[in-house]
Amino acid sequence: MRKYIKSVIGLAAIGLVITSCDKKEEKEEINSEADSIILEVKNEYVPDKRVALFEVESYKKDGKLIVKGDSNLPNAVNSLRSQLAAKNIAFIDSLHLLPEGELKNTSNAVVKISVANIRSNPAHSAELATQATMGTPLNVLKHEGDWYLVQTPDKYLAWVDQGGIQLMSDSEMEIWLNKPKLIFTNTFGSSFTEASDEAQVVSDLVAGNVVEIVSEKGSFYEVKYPSGTPAFIKKDEAKLYPEWIKSLDPSEENLVNTSRSLMGLPYLWGGTSSKGVDCSGFTKTIYFLNGIVLPRDASQQVHAGKLIDSTRNFEKLIPGDLLFFGRKATDSTSEKVVHVGMWIGDNQFIHSLGNVHISTTDTTAADFDEYNYNRYLRTKRILPDSEKVIRLSQSDLYGKIDAQK
Repeated sequence: MRKYIKSVIGLAAIGLVITSCDKKEEKEEINSEADSIILEVKNEYVPDKRVALFEVESYKKDGKLIVKGDSNLPNAVNSLRSQLAAKNIAFIDSLHLLPEGELKNTSNAVVKISVANIRSNPAHSAELATQATMGTPLNVLKHEGDWYLVQTPDKYLAWVDQGGIQLMSDSEMEIWLNKPKLIFTNTFGSSFTEASDEAQVVSDLVAGNVVEIVSEKGSFYEVKYPSGTPAFIKKDEAKLYPEWIKSLDPSEENLVNTSRSLMGLPYLWGGTSSKGVDCSGFTKTIYFLNGIVLPRDASQQVHAGKLIDSTRNFEKLIPGDLLFFGRKATDSTSEKVVHVGMWIGDNQFIHSLGNVHISTTDTTAADFDEYNYNRYLRTKRILPDSEKVIRLSQSDLYGKIDAQK
């Protein structure tokens, strides 16, 4: 009996494998042209999946071709539909242009805590992809449980839990953006329930936090968080946003001073705030506090600005230049940018690796950084008018972007 049962199971398993193979071959034969068009559209409109969403697939069900997926790119979705129609490919359209449903009316959000952790997947256990500080406007694309897929002003896509954001309609966002603002300029600090530093703390604050200003009371500003929470902030730890914008000058001296103010900050994968930074989060924070929004990752930042050097001719460099490190391209492998630091002069650069510290390219120095010297790729100079960066302005808080572009 056992042999009989084993034989039946074995035959069933073989039949299942054969059936599965037949279905796979049928799917590939029928959908190959559709799959090819999907791939072409994705390659055209989404060269970097970190900043654009186009998750589309095709498959067969009950003899019918289904094209299904999500995207925040109208042009890409329209192009896909047009190309499929032009090839006379009949399909069931299950494409979703985000945001949709209830999020169409609340497709905006503003970070309402000092630092929001934004993750690669909708779970607290997921990888930390990036961070956004209080006051940062976000585009909301998708909702899963307590998590929202958002796009930051630098177009980065990742998930944030509802505790870190205040959802807003278009009109609510417009009202909030037009309210008078205050920016916290100290590296660390707190807000209080009363105009006294002996009062109850409302929350912690970090450099770059933006809140609404209500009034002044002695040596304090009365403010409101994006959530409406009232608080008081010391005047000597913050600036009126318009005044801060006017004072911005991403000069060599200011960039170096900002970088040094973060010395010793711990390395944090995905960190972009004074609570912790990774290498590109550090350079991003330096430039943000001087009015320029850089792309998120080192492999994105390397495409910004002007090429200065690629031969270790460090005499060409000026403070503020970004040095990129990684694996050089070979006949069989492509270049891989994995690290970035900022030049501060005197054969030194500052970067986040373990913590924020200064390294030297001087091969005769006792503290010569041989490891990074050997993996040096190139240096780029960030120009305020570069198309890859966003220049902050009084009228366009954080360079707010349209996720549909």
